[in-house]
Formats: sequence, structure tokens, C-alpha cells
Amino acid sequence: MQNVYIEPMPKGQWGPIDGYALEFNDGSRMTQQSYRSERLAVDEIRLRGYAPMVAKVRVTDKTVDEHWQAAE
Repeated sequence: MQNVYIEPMPKGQWGPIDGYALEFNDGSRMTQQSYRSERLAVDEIRLRGYAPMVAKVRVTDKTVDEHWQAAE
């Protein structure tokens, strides 16, 4: 099962999180839609048959395993 990453938006360390984007490992977006909560994004990814990964840090890098954890 392919991982899909739930990226907090806007990217970067400043400002509040306005929503969440669904991205594949290569940085391409699964959908152009932005989700207002992490829970909604996780549910959408599971409905599509992918494994959701949520960020553990604000500034993320998909190549660093410590930045991500599997959604519960």
C-alpha cells in the first residue's frame, strides 16, 4: 500500500495551519482540495485505499522518516 502524506499548509514554520494537503512521496498532490482538519484528510486517504502518514514536525521532509508517523 502506497503512503500518502498529510502536509500542513501553508508550508514553512510561520503562521497558523490553514488546512492540509494530500501529497505523494514525489511531492505531487493527490488532489487539489485542501482539508480543514487532519482527521478529514486521514479519512479521505483511507477511503481511497492508501496508507496515511501525518507530520510530527511543522517543517517536513518526506525523505526523513523521523518527520512522519502512521495515522492512527
